[in-house]
Amino acid sequence: MNRANNSLVVSDSNGDRRQLRMVPCPNCGVRLFLDGDLPPLSTVPCTKCGESVMIPMRLRQFELQAVIGKGGMATVYRAFDTTLQRDVAVKLMNPELMQDQNGMNQFLREARACGQLNHTNIIHIYTFDDLDGQAYLVMELADRGSLDSRIEKGPVSELDVLDIGIKVTSALDTALKHGLLHCDIKPGNILFNAEGEPKLVDFGIARRTDAESDRDGTVLGTPYYIAPEKIRREQENFLSDMYSLAGTLYHAITQHVPFEAPTVEDVLAAHVHTPLTPPDRVNPDITAPTSDALVRAMAKKPSDRFESYDAFIMALNAARSQYLVGRYINPQPARPGSRLKNLFRR
Repeated sequence: MNRANNSLVVSDSNGDRRQLRMVPCPNCGVRLFLDGDLPPLSTVPCTKCGESVMIPMRLRQFELQAVIGKGGMATVYRAFDTTLQRDVAVKLMNPELMQDQNGMNQFLREARACGQLNHTNIIHIYTFDDLDGQAYLVMELADRGSLDSRIEKGPVSELDVLDIGIKVTSALDTALKHGLLHCDIKPGNILFNAEGEPKLVDFGIARRTDAESDRDGTVLGTPYYIAPEKIRREQENFLSDMYSLAGTLYHAITQHVPFEAPTVEDVLAAHVHTPLTPPDRVNPDITAPTSDALVRAMAKKPSDRFESYDAFIMALNAARSQYLVGRYINPQPARPGSRLKNLFRR
């Protein structure tokens, strides 16, 4: 029996040699010996917890270890950079789209858009490459779930929503200063890293602020968060992203999308015509300053929204301060000796 590079070579009773690969389960951590003849990226259930364990694949110096997300265009893997000795994320374009020029352009657009931006709350792109016809992005790792996954567990706390809102608004402001609009702000495009920092991702349909029209009149975005002017096929600007972010925060704090309707067409019509129900009427525990800030950012007319991202950030910061002051004046019941901890808990 020989052991090297996490591999195990064994001989059976007939003397036939067989290679096994030691792979840790990403869920429970138990180390499994898997058949070395299994194709890379294939999965088998963990013998302890039942979660899928993937056969690693090497892509240049990156060892792909586990799936952390899938989409219509690509799959994202947790990976290890063997050169720089760090964890990263590798986004592989789905093979069937490699011959789709529009898909390739979108994939490259994301790499270029993020690559020129340097902000704590925008996912960092390390490289874009192609190996044997397989296009891929290597990115900063943010594998602690999305805002969407947090919403599924219940309404996100008001303080967390304000913190996320302040940070992502700042990220959008940086993108704007580089002449970019994100165009698809939604809970699934806000991920979290190991430190709990929100990271704005997926600039695949981002566009320049000086673009004359929206891609031959095609309306791009997610129906639950799309701005009315985009539905009306009017020229969009940063106020459209502001609307979508406010809609995302509305969903997070209430666990309800801003407009619920039986069909996509009805949802789109509601963005244009139906008055928004303020968040504090959906959940009376939400403070008025937070509710008012989100309502203004989701005004039907772009001119009625905050005049800048700075103004929106100021409103969210003011709401955050008033929220904390309110908790100081009317603190939650606390155990003896835990007053300060209770004051600032989320």
